[in-house]
Amino acid sequence: MEKRTSAPARVFAAIALIGAVVVVVVAIAGSLGDSGPSGRSRGGGGQQAQKNRPQTSAKTYVVQSGDTLVSISHRTGIPVGHILALNPEVDPQILIAGQTLKLR
Repeated sequence: MEKRTSAPARVFAAIALIGAVVVVVVAIAGSLGDSGPSGRSRGGGGQQAQKNRPQTSAKTYVVQSGDTLVSISHRTGIPVGHILALNPEVDPQILIAGQTLKLR
């Protein structure tokens, strides 16, 4: 006995697969960011927001429990790259409470 293949079933399966992929991509894109129709973040952009943030006048920062470089950057107004450049011995993945970071 020969098996018959159904062309419409194959076409429908391909369309269903493409549709599922599109739904997954849209769901992931929607959950990743808070972006408007133009694709830009509603926060106004990285450089713009950074310029509006007041910078601290402190020369050092003592790491608190739970701090990350990003949270320190937000708190002090100093960019993460600048903190890393001033503290090359610091592992950005492992900050130790009580550790002192140079900010200036």
